[in-house]
Amino acid sequence: MKYIAKFAAALLLPFAMAVAGVPDEVSNLQQKWEQIRYKTPTAAQEAQYEQLVNEAQKLLAANPGSADLLIWYGIIESTYAGAKGGLGALSHVKSAKKALEQAIAISPDALAGSAYTSLGSLYYQVPGWPIGFGDDKKALEFLKKGLAINPDGIDPNYFYGDYLFRKGDYTEAERALNKALQAAPRPGRKVADEGRRGEIEQLLAKIAAKRK
Repeated sequence: MKYIAKFAAALLLPFAMAVAGVPDEVSNLQQKWEQIRYKTPTAAQEAQYEQLVNEAQKLLAANPGSADLLIWYGIIESTYAGAKGGLGALSHVKSAKKALEQAIAISPDALAGSAYTSLGSLYYQVPGWPIGFGDDKKALEFLKKGLAINPDGIDPNYFYGDYLFRKGDYTEAERALNKALQAAPRPGRKVADEGRRGEIEQLLAKIAAKRK
């Protein structure tokens, strides 16, 4: 159970990807997610994520071929799983994985390759067999695909840096994280950018502590 708890906590890492010129439905989901993730007390997040999952499901049912909606549905399901915790979180992570795979099949480049980055981050945070589908090799494969599409983005570089940190490659992790800090601000994403930069600084501090 300690392993599941650790996994659930890891999933609280936000999946805030670059969004530009997306439909209003996707933008609304994104903004609501950001408010829950960054502005809502932790104790209240699970219930609000659950409501947002239901909203995303309805939008997806009406627009089944939208890669953008599939990506955000996957993002919301993933963070809901983190807030929910326990064995019950695994079904939501699997649902997120399926949605992200569908988005890639429809439009690999959607939202600047966010599906690849989100899927890669799931693969290195979810436990491996027999509990979950976690796989470090697949994680690296998808993270690099996300970087190939959006090499200067704050999120692909952050998640790549986080992956490298967990693997003990502090030098390359630091490089990726510093590159993430240099990313240009995203229009309309001030809340997400500030939250992400805070996480990057925390991870850089952990790297510095490891070197003492």
